[in-house]
Amino acid sequence: MRAATRLTIVVGIVTAMTAITACGSSTPDAGGGDGITVTFWQNKFSNEDNAWFKKAVDDYNKSQDKITVKLTVVPGDAWDQKLKAAQAAGTAPDMYTMNYSAVPMNARNSKLAPITEYIDKAGWDDLDPRFLDAVTVEGKQYAYPLYYEPSALLYYRTDLFEKAGLNPDDPPKTWDELIAAGKKLKAADKKIVPFEIAQNATELSWSTWGAQYGTAGHMPISEDWSKPEVTDDYTPLFEFYQDLYGQGIIPKQALAPYSDVTPLGQGKLGMMAGGSWAIGPLLADYPKMAPNIQVAAMPTVDGDPKRTTSTLGGWTIGVDARSKHVKEAASAISWMLAEGASVPRAYFTGTKFTKLSPRTSIAEDLAQDSGRSANPYYDVMTEATKTAILEPTYDWQVSLAMGTALEKARRGGDIDAAMKEANAKIEKTIGDLGLADQKH
Repeated sequence: MRAATRLTIVVGIVTAMTAITACGSSTPDAGGGDGITVTFWQNKFSNEDNAWFKKAVDDYNKSQDKITVKLTVVPGDAWDQKLKAAQAAGTAPDMYTMNYSAVPMNARNSKLAPITEYIDKAGWDDLDPRFLDAVTVEGKQYAYPLYYEPSALLYYRTDLFEKAGLNPDDPPKTWDELIAAGKKLKAADKKIVPFEIAQNATELSWSTWGAQYGTAGHMPISEDWSKPEVTDDYTPLFEFYQDLYGQGIIPKQALAPYSDVTPLGQGKLGMMAGGSWAIGPLLADYPKMAPNIQVAAMPTVDGDPKRTTSTLGGWTIGVDARSKHVKEAASAISWMLAEGASVPRAYFTGTKFTKLSPRTSIAEDLAQDSGRSANPYYDVMTEATKTAILEPTYDWQVSLAMGTALEKARRGGDIDAAMKEANAKIEKTIGDLGLADQKH
């Protein structure tokens, strides 16, 4: 997402000047010693996520005296601007978090350094092949994965379902059923917004990747990235968003970003689409509301549970191509993610089993852990990953063209015209960026 995707989600906020001046340093740490300082930018995630990153960095620094990692937490809405400014000024951080879809693109654009040789082969061999592939470009690895999660699930209020005469044990399985349920929820309680889902072009660009593939059986660009493919196969998806808006199932203005569970926790929604990242904040911040929430697979166009509805989103850590300390930064990444099990395992227990591990050995261990009962939606979450696809790795402009077209249709615009405009934008992007030459 990414997303952005995911993305994306909710320890302290750093100012722009603090973030910029803290990055790219190669001077010895002020705390003493003659070791190397490695700067690390981390996206601002949930409190539980942020706590793990801080502890992992602190523990790494204490584990040896040659490298000091300086962690800076950057809010998601400021991330792109700050990173681009730092890279342009030559002050980019040595290492930073990024979602899966960003890794191949940044590797191809020479923004990431290959780190294969700095992480033991056993660390690479332990990765699920899907996620090893996600960080590999032309035989080299450019980041190491931390976790993955499904990007789209259906959250719904069981108490409101009962009030509206709906069966909470039989949630909507088709888009038509979801709209019908929304109408009943609206009729039963006019103070409730029936449903919330991504609405703006940026969020639609990445949150619908799974639905795009599940509906059409392909993405909006050909597999060899040589031509646009926003075909009529996508018409039902466009009609779905248009109907949601036109029939008042979703609000005229979204109550919160796609990644934010707050409106559901506050009792403002009957149903919500969101990634599994919403589970942690829901359980932690809204303990009184959580018992009334159930989670199910997202409905599909025809109810076929084998259709893809989600991507396997998640985050990795990579090293900037211009870093003077690639080996040292990769060493820190290896210690935190790729070596022993205790440090990465603490991430999954700390986030209450609301994420999934890309390391096979840790995933097998966690699946047998009785502590996973802390997440009452664990089985639904893991089941959703079985039909999910990896995030696409083509340039973001392709995704944005599709998201922009979906937003126009959602607002009532002509669907055929929106799809033709998306095709034109994708075709221009292919030519401008030479995408067909980048696909291997």
